[in-house]
Amino acid sequence: MAAKAATQLLHGSWGALRALGRPAALRVSAVSRGLLEPPLSNSFCGLEWFMKDCTLSNAPKKPLSAYIRFTVEHRPIIKEQNPDLKNTEIIKKLAEAWRELPQSKKKVYEEATKAEFKIYKEETSKYKAELDPAEKKNLKEEKRRRRVRKEIIKKKRELTIFGKPKKPRSGYNIFISEHFKEGKGISSQETMKLLNEEWKNLSPSRKQIYIQLAEDDKIRYANEIKSWEEKMIEIGREDLLRFRKLSTKMGKHLEDIY
Repeated sequence: MAAKAATQLLHGSWGALRALGRPAALRVSAVSRGLLEPPLSNSFCGLEWFMKDCTLSNAPKKPLSAYIRFTVEHRPIIKEQNPDLKNTEIIKKLAEAWRELPQSKKKVYEEATKAEFKIYKEETSKYKAELDPAEKKNLKEEKRRRRVRKEIIKKKRELTIFGKPKKPRSGYNIFISEHFKEGKGISSQETMKLLNEEWKNLSPSRKQIYIQLAEDDKIRYANEIKSWEEKMIEIGREDLLRFRKLSTKMGKHLEDIY
């Protein structure tokens, strides 16, 4: 019964967590503990909904780039020296350190990547030669999905860069975002559980306040999205309009339509 209740809670709170920008790791953790099942999908990977990259093949993995090698090596050092830094700040420090690194030292990482890439090409050729027709078809499909996923990520970033208005929030989401920080000292899951219960028991008069705020937010969004779409047409980015409408229609499963 407890597991069932937790599942219902997580399902009901999903939109609120997205609105709050909670880490994807929270959702992955919920799945790993069996509290939530990912939506059904026709994709090759059952957890593709939660993962940025996913493959069922045993194809050789591309070697890390010179920059990624550098960050993997230096991230623990920066973290140890600056234990209070947020991940975004650590990433900025790593980028700055890489920019300031002398070319002679960068070359060490670049040469390591080149050496591994040569081995990677040899292993890939051998791997492909041993595949049967069905496996080749699956491998081709995986590559296609990766390309699609990259294109979707690129488009989503462009929507942000070009200032696409934020979608309107529900009264429930507004209530959650307003009170979420009050749950300091307890886990996000426990905070959501408490707020979910508080929302259920909220008096009709208080709940109406949030419902009205949500209605006002719908009007805000309608006005802003209209202006934004006109601007995109003006600068020749109708492709972003098509992608926005398609992503709204398909939701989380946009990748599956390709």
